[in-house]
Amino acid sequence: MWTPEHRLAADRSGLRYPSDLTDAEWAIVEPMIPPARHGGRKRSVNVREVLNGIFYILWTGCQWKALPKDLPPKSTVHDYLELWNWDGTLERIHHALYVAVREQEGREASPTVAIIDSQTAKGTQKGGLGSILRATTRARRSKVASGTSWSTRWVSC
Repeated sequence: MWTPEHRLAADRSGLRYPSDLTDAEWAIVEPMIPPARHGGRKRSVNVREVLNGIFYILWTGCQWKALPKDLPPKSTVHDYLELWNWDGTLERIHHALYVAVREQEGREASPTVAIIDSQTAKGTQKGGLGSILRATTRARRSKVASGTSWSTRWVSC
């Protein structure tokens, strides 16, 4: 249920974009961002603006080329997204925020109960990730089938 406190905490009207980080949110996330690499040039990009760019894409669902010009270039935002996904930064940020929200709600940091229904159990017994990938990829036509259909078209003319 929305209370006046919830509405005040969720108010994003003072931000440039609703997806931008507030100062309080940035204070939580900033320590988890890895520092620039040693050696070479200093980091010239504002990391908070990079995160604002990532959140803008996620919030709006727009294409990368539609990223506003007042945010870092799309290539920079995308490169940081890939780097932070690869090195685990995004996972660490997600986990820290997850724990903070649970504790703010007065719950344990990690869930103590899990519910597994029979459909979930059946689905995981049949092969897990491998069977999911096979089920979600499109079937490919063989070269023989495409060659046959190509040759039969010319023969019948």
